[in-house]
Amino acid sequence: MKVACIQMDVLHCRKQENLEKALYMALKAVEKGAELIVFPEVFSTGFCYDNFSHAAESLPSPTLENLACFSEANDCIILGSIIQKDSGECGIESDGEDGGETGGEKVFPEGENYFPEGENYFPEGKIDFSGKVKEMPESKKSALYYNLGFCFESGNLAGTYRKTHPFKDENSYFSKGNSIEPISLKKQSLKIGFEICYELRFPEVARKLSLAGSDLLVTTAAFPNPRAEHWKTLAKARAIENQIPHIACNRTGSAPDCTYFGNSMIIDAWGEVKADAGSKECVIVYDLDLAGKDEIRKAIPVFEDRRTELY
Repeated sequence: MKVACIQMDVLHCRKQENLEKALYMALKAVEKGAELIVFPEVFSTGFCYDNFSHAAESLPSPTLENLACFSEANDCIILGSIIQKDSGECGIESDGEDGGETGGEKVFPEGENYFPEGENYFPEGKIDFSGKVKEMPESKKSALYYNLGFCFESGNLAGTYRKTHPFKDENSYFSKGNSIEPISLKKQSLKIGFEICYELRFPEVARKLSLAGSDLLVTTAAFPNPRAEHWKTLAKARAIENQIPHIACNRTGSAPDCTYFGNSMIIDAWGEVKADAGSKECVIVYDLDLAGKDEIRKAIPVFEDRRTELY
């Protein structure tokens, strides 16, 4: 399967510009044959705490609706994360035992396709992401906010995942998800283990996803400087110890409080880096052998030799 990382500089709180750029880069990935495309963590806004209610979207959201249209028009799989506002009124995603899977049904209302031929994805007046008022999140008594991972397959919402391990200050804004399960694709008969950024440091997350039958591990991230060596080592380690291909997609550029090094990677089940994005904005694509993990697990039977009675 040809997979791609979209390594982009996420412009702080500039939702429409980020979405336009992300979809332009995604189109370039599709033109290179990519079937599965991964965006960085909160790719449409960054951690826009100074205008949080503008950054957050209730479901169904304008951003996800456009991604669904792109996924359908290009018959591809798209993963990433956005800031979700949950007022308890919208039930298309779940964080219970089903891991947020929706059964592959379309969850957005039928309407105009915002992706005609050409590169003008946003006809004037069709989408409004305006919002200038600086404000803090609403009290959690009225709404909860999540770092929401999503996966679309050919226009269908295959599943969602709410980040279970917010990092430091994120805990002041985001609630924690309470389920870690693979996302099942129907068309591809594929299970994707999905984790978000800081969760790369928790080997238990990737191991649980692998034990649950994941064929592929995906990490969407905003991993900042000066932790490039941590990122590279951890991303490879998660692939090696679980004998599973790993797409680790990081952002680049800068935010008000930090800078980002990029180094998005596509790693095979042996732990070899097949593509590295370096530090610049770019699209990387590689044809991953998803079946290769089975031969590796036969050669080095880590999962068979686990002593579960001891740990």
